[in-house]
Amino acid sequence: MEIRNFCIIAHIDHGKSTLADRLLEFTGTVTRREMKEQLLDDLALERQRGITIKARSVSMRYIHQGTPYEVNLIDTPGHVDFQYEVSRSLSCCEGALLLVDAFQGVEAQTVANAYNAMEHDLKIIPVINKIDLMHARADEVTEEMESSLGIDPDDVVRCSAKAGIGIEELMTAIIERVPAPTGDANAPLQAMVFDSNYDDFRGAITYVRMMNGTVKKGQKIKFLRAGSVHEVVELGQFVPQRKSCTELTAGQVGYLICNIKSLADVHIGDTVSTPGNDAAEPLAGYQRPKRMVYCGLYPSDGQEFSDLRDALERLAINDPSFEFEPETSDALGFGFRCGFLGLLHMEIVQQRLESESDIDLVQTAPNVTYEIVDTRGNKREIHKPQDVPDPNDIAEFRQPIVRCNIVVPSECIGTVMKLCQDRRGILRGNEYLSPTRSMISYDIPLAEVIYDLHDKIKSGTRGYGTLDYELIGYEPANLVRMDILVNGNRVDALSIICDRGDADRRGRAVAKKLKSEIERHMFEVAVQAAVGSRVIARETVPAMRKNVTAKCYGGDITRKRKLLQKQKEGKKRMKAIGSVEISQKAFMSVLSSGEEH
Repeated sequence: MEIRNFCIIAHIDHGKSTLADRLLEFTGTVTRREMKEQLLDDLALERQRGITIKARSVSMRYIHQGTPYEVNLIDTPGHVDFQYEVSRSLSCCEGALLLVDAFQGVEAQTVANAYNAMEHDLKIIPVINKIDLMHARADEVTEEMESSLGIDPDDVVRCSAKAGIGIEELMTAIIERVPAPTGDANAPLQAMVFDSNYDDFRGAITYVRMMNGTVKKGQKIKFLRAGSVHEVVELGQFVPQRKSCTELTAGQVGYLICNIKSLADVHIGDTVSTPGNDAAEPLAGYQRPKRMVYCGLYPSDGQEFSDLRDALERLAINDPSFEFEPETSDALGFGFRCGFLGLLHMEIVQQRLESESDIDLVQTAPNVTYEIVDTRGNKREIHKPQDVPDPNDIAEFRQPIVRCNIVVPSECIGTVMKLCQDRRGILRGNEYLSPTRSMISYDIPLAEVIYDLHDKIKSGTRGYGTLDYELIGYEPANLVRMDILVNGNRVDALSIICDRGDADRRGRAVAKKLKSEIERHMFEVAVQAAVGSRVIARETVPAMRKNVTAKCYGGDITRKRKLLQKQKEGKKRMKAIGSVEISQKAFMSVLSSGEEH
């Protein structure tokens, strides 16, 4: 049987999951009765938000001109934060369908994914989807693909995933253009682990792409990186549910179940081979994902700390691009410092924790990874503001810079350029994809991108602008750590790293917000923002007042003075020994709006 392995790559919302549904239906893999929209998006959160988060694989059978074919599809996410999932899928395939919306045309993520596929030497089949739309402009989009990606207009396949138009032509193109996998079924076993999942009844389920050799039920296998040996209890393929078979050979995609109790024993990017001296060479694996955004996650109820740790362990194994380590905060108690690929990734992880593990979370303000070179020449990474050393010990403070490619309608170029320049961006290029659309490139500090740049671009371009970014390196900048002091005590959870020129504005905004949220005490409370030992903003929460002279009517003024003096001394003593409790509500309001002011 001939084998073809391919994936679908596209910008978010261009119809990848719908096209996967049509291919499953067309090949008869799924009957019409079993069919439902976004069939491969099996996480509740994916269906709820209408986006793909995890890459999924499925095997289809198709007979073309009398020859039976096994066609393996890997459905991938489209959002920039899940780029790591896409890169893992690309290394398991020989071909890729580059899907473009017939109305929206080439977007920022389309360009990024196309270049990513070219780097993996994949055969690209350009596909224009949604041609049945009333306002489809397939010819103009073909020209855009030719000018921005150098694609031959004759190679473009036109289809509509929703209406099922052109699916047969697309299937023929996959079979005729995607090369068959190279691999020797008689060579020593060599398979790539590209994903894993945990089943409460079966243990760890390992997703593999067979490179060479054959694996059979009951056989002993070895994970080369982990060094562990296991027996294969069950193996099979996804159609799209798990379906067991007796063996998997070179070129196939499937799963292995080996009664592995802990997912920590399965490393994504590991090589599966046979134990002993005739084991195959380990495969190159994957580049480690670089976490760009860090934030603290704390259980709102301190008792749930161990539950949160178990939930994070389960999630980190299934999603290797996410990491965590324990930390403590004076204000929030025990929790974890977590690293994510981007802001959407952070939001998704938080929602998965709350829905799948039923834990109520408090999240601190997100921040990016910085580099510091100290006066002794040592370089280290800073994941949280509390780790920033004394300003006298810092020789150079570096921030991550990203190259942003923004595709916008031509009439919105001025708005977007102003947005980028306000965020200290440097223009790197501007090219026209068509008379009405342009792609602008800017180098912008990542800290300025992650908060709200995407939202601002969407609103400034009436929803037509799209953003894609990639890290290009670290550059020196004039950065400082801004601390928030309440009653003279530093509140560690509210410290942030920001540009020196921006510190005054942000400090005033946070101090003002805290003043309105902190409850009044019997003594006045000073809320200050400080950079090092210099206070840059201050607000005062006034003390509750009691009229101690109310009972004095007429009489000697010295009696009133004595009472007021006594009250003043009592307030002074209270201030010295009194502590200010900052409520959870006050924290949440500052963390959610401190960045927006």
